[in-house]
Amino acid sequence: MISALTHIARLARAGFVFAREGVFGVVDPSLVPPPGQLALRLARIIERPGAKSGPRLSRALTRLGPAYLKLGQFLATRPDVVGVMMARDLESLQDRLPPFSQAEAEAVIAQSLDRPVAQAFASLGPPVAAASIAQVHRGETEQGGVRKSVAVKVLRPHVAARFRRDLSDFFFVARNAEAYSAEARRLRLVEVINTMSRSVAIEMDLRLEAAALSEMAENTRDDPDFRVPAVDWDRTTHNVLTMEWVDGVALSDHARLQKSNIDLPDLGRKVIQSFLRHALRDGFFHADMHPGNLFLDEAGRLVAVDFGIMGRLGAKERRFLAEILLGFITRDYRRVAEV
Repeated sequence: MISALTHIARLARAGFVFAREGVFGVVDPSLVPPPGQLALRLARIIERPGAKSGPRLSRALTRLGPAYLKLGQFLATRPDVVGVMMARDLESLQDRLPPFSQAEAEAVIAQSLDRPVAQAFASLGPPVAAASIAQVHRGETEQGGVRKSVAVKVLRPHVAARFRRDLSDFFFVARNAEAYSAEARRLRLVEVINTMSRSVAIEMDLRLEAAALSEMAENTRDDPDFRVPAVDWDRTTHNVLTMEWVDGVALSDHARLQKSNIDLPDLGRKVIQSFLRHALRDGFFHADMHPGNLFLDEAGRLVAVDFGIMGRLGAKERRFLAEILLGFITRDYRRVAEV
């Protein structure tokens, strides 16, 4: 059992990073009791030069590593816990971290697939994107003399152990907050961390993401405007996910969208209609469908990537959602209120 002193020591380090990045500089001293005001003054002393500019909290969370980055993204969806202003600031938090080395990635792949990388792939390039849990490489497979481009997602080495350590600190804070604060008990902070913990556990098993890809592919096989990359199950394990490489324009790349003369209102309709089909028709939807996870291929179809976070709706929930949407469309707000 980890002692309270161990938790406090690790949390003190996190507090130091927050202070260095100027996070406490936005706190109004008049709202803090006298002992806390002294701590705020000390925090301002160790604040690094230039920390007053830019997104302070985002910088601090990124410096503290994967679990803190995920916590920030999760809390962006909980304005009831952190407040509306902080939630808005956290919305811009990007899940990006420096990539780990090619040698480390190849070691994970070789161990996971139980064969050398050169046998599994015809080529494996450097990372093209790196996030808190995994990074993606562009590679090629060869079969019958035919080469095919693939995206290879590789779990960060030791990421599970690091998440376990940091999550134990979050639980320590949440449990103690609930023990001494009625407001913390009202917000159910332990349950907030529990929910985040379950979500992260799912994201760290890439077989579950592959299964979500396959299920979504089956659900949308007849959809004219939407598709998902095909999974290469022979090269997919707990720590490695191999799928079709997507060539297309990312919806986050506004400059390329403008240059491509794409009908943006029509594109917006495709995104909304696709999401509603998945949620209402299938009851299974991509729960992280931001512009960076959506591409437009040469055929004009939406292609979604990153299926680590998915959502499900039962028949009853789908009916409620449909009733609410119909009420808004017809401006029957009484109907919406009565659902």
